[in-house]
Amino acid sequence: MEDLIKQKLAILSDAPGCYLMKDRHGTIIYVGKAKVLKQRVRSYFTGSHDGKTQRLVSEIVDFETIITTSDIEALILELNLIKQYDPKYNIMLKDDKTYPFLKITAERHPKLIITRHVKNDKGKYFGPYPNAYAASETKKLLDRIYPYRKCHTLPTRACLYYHLGQCLAPCINEVEPETYKEMIANITRFLNGGYKEVKKELTHKMTESAEALEFERAKEYRDQISNIEMVMEKQTMAMNDFTDRDVFGYAIDKGWMCVQVFFVRQGKLIERDVSIFPLLKDPDEQLLTFIGQFYGKSDHLKPKEVLLPPNVDADIVQQLLNINVFIPQRGKKKDLVNLAVKNAEVSLSEKFQLLERQEARTIGACEDLADAMNISLPSRIEAFDNSHTYGADPVSAMVSFVDGKPDRKNYRKYKTKTAAAHDDYGAMREVVRRRYIRVLKENLPLPDLILIDGGKGQMEIAREIIEDELGLSIPIAGLAKDEKHQTSQLLYGNPIEVIPLKRTSEAFYLLQRIQDEVHRFAITFHRQIRGSNAITSALDKIPGIGPKRKTQLLKHFGSLKEIKVATSEELQVAGLPLKLANSVALYFQDELKEIK
Repeated sequence: MEDLIKQKLAILSDAPGCYLMKDRHGTIIYVGKAKVLKQRVRSYFTGSHDGKTQRLVSEIVDFETIITTSDIEALILELNLIKQYDPKYNIMLKDDKTYPFLKITAERHPKLIITRHVKNDKGKYFGPYPNAYAASETKKLLDRIYPYRKCHTLPTRACLYYHLGQCLAPCINEVEPETYKEMIANITRFLNGGYKEVKKELTHKMTESAEALEFERAKEYRDQISNIEMVMEKQTMAMNDFTDRDVFGYAIDKGWMCVQVFFVRQGKLIERDVSIFPLLKDPDEQLLTFIGQFYGKSDHLKPKEVLLPPNVDADIVQQLLNINVFIPQRGKKKDLVNLAVKNAEVSLSEKFQLLERQEARTIGACEDLADAMNISLPSRIEAFDNSHTYGADPVSAMVSFVDGKPDRKNYRKYKTKTAAAHDDYGAMREVVRRRYIRVLKENLPLPDLILIDGGKGQMEIAREIIEDELGLSIPIAGLAKDEKHQTSQLLYGNPIEVIPLKRTSEAFYLLQRIQDEVHRFAITFHRQIRGSNAITSALDKIPGIGPKRKTQLLKHFGSLKEIKVATSEELQVAGLPLKLANSVALYFQDELKEIK
């Protein structure tokens, strides 16, 4: 253990608060909360841990703490710090699925819409609903029953809805506020359980239509009834109190935690949310953090009531959410919690092997690579490659992988400026210099490993820039290819040597993915530049065709190929004067003759 950490552990406070763990780059990689900071933070550096926690601890080189006056204050601060720093070990919500809501807008002339985002805008939200199609059909049903506004923006004259009797046309008529108030109350009652009366009425109309041999109308009523049942009456367990509540249950196994959230709406269990993530602290504490993040997302509307499993601090959750929170001891509510826990156990069992395999391909491969090269864990890897056609249109590219996964927002493309056309070494020197001068200038995170698509020569060029010129200490490795242009060897060290890796190992597969990706990214960029230059050079040779004329022609014809076969008359239609149109047509006719 580093001396700095030992000294800080010795003077830790026993007050509640938050702790922020940092890696060797000073980046915050984990944020946690504790009732007693001294006990919790020390626990990371003493005793044995599972793989997930051990990996976190191996990256910690420093930490800081923030003392709070209470546990609830620590929880709120933790949630804010996670949102601010987005630490990589605080990735909690794996399931990004969103559910549709029906919303009555808070406008002078309200309308009913479907949305997947809940905002604090005084609108009335109903849901979430598990079936987007059925929610849409229910909205259509309400559109027909109630003549509220249908347009997004008020038109200047009445639309078809008005003539069909489905809108009061506030665009041309003065509608009394009480009329809208009564209509919104009826829609609210419908969505809060009063749909049974509407269903009964529709059933009566369906029977009447069938008796009158109006089978198309009867089918329409039947479909409307079916849609109401699909949204409003789908259930696996019913409660007779019609209360909207969320039910939480969790399970833990082998360093992982699964949380199941059941959505109970109108007393009926309609949907669930499943999230699985590494367990890095006490399960009950982790659940508190999860709940805070869960309702911090805009698409998770707080219900009237939350049910929790035993041993969770319900008082803190109630203070955090400002709603009723219970730990049921018996009855249907207790059965719901038990059902959520059982589902969490089943989900964790089913998904555990898949999670292990995915981790082996990503962070596990990084660990194997670190062991083979005898370096620190390469969480961030950056790889470079050059591309050109016989020296023409030279470009370079860099891709970034974080924890074994592509970090596409940090990919970079480069047009070489100073390197000669055929000089691969010069291009590598230029691009590596440009990249890391900018990284230092803008204080961007440095990589833990740099991969060069090439052999010893390219590696030495990169090392001159990184170590000698910029004074950085970053491992640099080369990726050599065989005669089939496939990844064959990993070069590293001083002197440079081949690092033995099994071709069936996850570390080798990771290097293969990185090399293929940087090559794909570079060659795609090169093709774009080459195509752009081909168009530019062909049109630039014609007197009178400047940038505006080129854009005009390409916009009209769509491609250089179409321009080449266009007649003088067609070129005039595209906007060229007669004399210039004749010149362009004649130029490409002469070019065609030369080819023949």
